Amino acid sequence: MSYFIPPVNYGMIEEDLYRSGQPNELNFPFLERLNLRTIIYLALEEPNPQFQSFVEEQEIQLVFLGGNTRMESRRKAWEPLSEETVLAALDIILDRSNYPLYITCHLGRDRTGAVVGCLRKIQGWHLSSIFEEYRRFAGSKVRLQNEQFIELFDTDLVTIPVNPPSWLRKHL
Repeated sequence: MSYFIPPVNYGMIEEDLYRSGQPNELNFPFLERLNLRTIIYLALEEPNPQFQSFVEEQEIQLVFLGGNTRMESRRKAWEPLSEETVLAALDIILDRSNYPLYITCHLGRDRTGAVVGCLRKIQGWHLSSIFEEYRRFAGSKVRLQNEQFIELFDTDLVTIPVNPPSWLRKHL
């Protein structure tokens, strides 16, 4: 009998768009069922070897945005993501050829929450709803810097592709 155990802080953002903390071996059977094409990895540290092996075996494109840019490699874990990193993540998220897509960081709270919060701004969500969703995943570890980053994020910096995911077209 197989068990399908979702990763910590797992959630569906939109159709074929998911989020969580970094999956471990117990979560791999669950992830296989999502038929992922792309994973955006936002943690500062490299993914663990088991996760990297799983991604390779499943032929999933792994995009490491957490510590591979000069800006992010100098950041402390408690600091919000750079605007550059969020824009790079949103470019991938808004390209429907990357779907099904998964966004992850160490615990699926702060970095993932900031990217999802900025995506919700693009979708036209009210700020109070964005913060409610962010807080639901952050629990008692809410970072006001992330909420401020989301609030001040300029959606005009984001280029919407000609053929965005169907769930985004409803909001444009």
